[in-house]
Amino acid sequence: MAKTKNQAASSMDNIYTLDGKVPLLKSIPFGLQHVLAMFVANIAPIMIVTGASGLSTQETASLIQTAMIMAGIGTLVQLFTVWKLGAKLPIVMGISFTFVSVFCYVGPKWGYEAIIGAVLIGGVIEGLLGFFAKYWCRIISPIVSACVVTAIGFSLLSVGANSFAGGSGAADFGSAQNWILGAVTLVCCILFNIFAKGHLKQLSVLFGLVVGYIVAVFMGKVDFSALEGVGIVSLPRIMPYKPVFNLSAIVSVTMIFLVSATETIGDTSAMTNTALGREATDKEISGSLACDGLISSLSACFGCMPITSFSQNVGLLAMTKVINRYTIATGAGILILAGIFPAIGAVLATLPEAVLGGCTIMMFGNIVISGLQMIGACGFSQRNITIAALSLSIGLGFTQVPDMFNIFPDIIRTIFAENCVAVVFLTAIIMNLIMPKDKEA
Repeated sequence: MAKTKNQAASSMDNIYTLDGKVPLLKSIPFGLQHVLAMFVANIAPIMIVTGASGLSTQETASLIQTAMIMAGIGTLVQLFTVWKLGAKLPIVMGISFTFVSVFCYVGPKWGYEAIIGAVLIGGVIEGLLGFFAKYWCRIISPIVSACVVTAIGFSLLSVGANSFAGGSGAADFGSAQNWILGAVTLVCCILFNIFAKGHLKQLSVLFGLVVGYIVAVFMGKVDFSALEGVGIVSLPRIMPYKPVFNLSAIVSVTMIFLVSATETIGDTSAMTNTALGREATDKEISGSLACDGLISSLSACFGCMPITSFSQNVGLLAMTKVINRYTIATGAGILILAGIFPAIGAVLATLPEAVLGGCTIMMFGNIVISGLQMIGACGFSQRNITIAALSLSIGLGFTQVPDMFNIFPDIIRTIFAENCVAVVFLTAIIMNLIMPKDKEA
């Protein structure tokens, strides 16, 4: 009996390793925790863009199902690789908010079909860049990666705060009920993390979400109307929209793909630094970017938006240290099932924003701290201090005042005006190239 218990403990210890085997039933809660952490953020961009592009509610619902399936497939590719696609790292994929602003410009002007055409081309370009990442990534030194990770964390803090208050545009934004739900969820996460023992401690986010959800049900904050008339099975269709290849749309969207690539590099670097205690290898960066781009093109073939790495899940990894690929794969499986069986997705979609915000605000803070730790690991030389100080002050400062970009063309404003990660990355790269290596001397 003692031997059996020791074996069970050993297998559960594998949640902290990349490749160890974990019992399926015991790994499901950890995978579900990752799904709940990103679920609302995965479907929200679809709803925003389809609304701006004039698509019907039926089309939107169909694309949401497709988005969940593609997110699950993309995550599995990152976890286990297909040819040269994927990093073999616990990177969770989903629909990115990075593209929302440019899609809300392209969609109303040239139609949703132009979005699909641009994603097909832009994804292939990012994927090809990924294959050759070991050549051009040499200009991305550790201090550049550290600044990008820090910027990602800071950029997400407002996202967490918006969720905590009920979600941007909500009629009851900032209401007492939302404050109560967010606070209850956050406190439950913290208390569970303090008092839980062993491996259960790493389920603090799931515990907070469950308690917050139950409280929300009793407060009447959960809308179950989405469950009415839900079908049994829903499968994605190939090429539901005929792609339109508009040059202006392709150029605009491809530029955002490059911004998304910087975020993926930052996410991959943050994950390996905080969870594995080492730098990401060229092969991992290359596979991660190639997956990002080519899976996005595959997503477009099914009428859906680009799939990219999710920073909130990097924050969850940093907080829990649960990095086992097979454990995270259960989350990918849940996403695919949620896409195939609409009822599962509809239930997960009822999670109130305020409950999600109570958990994510802590996770996003972990990304900020991870970035600062990476800056510290690079060393506080005068050169590194100058690069970090200037890139973060310009990136975070300028994008707080987007009107200062009004003198620039639309494409520049779309990419940089409110995207601090892109500005930080560009500034850090330029500073890294022009600052003399022997600055200390």
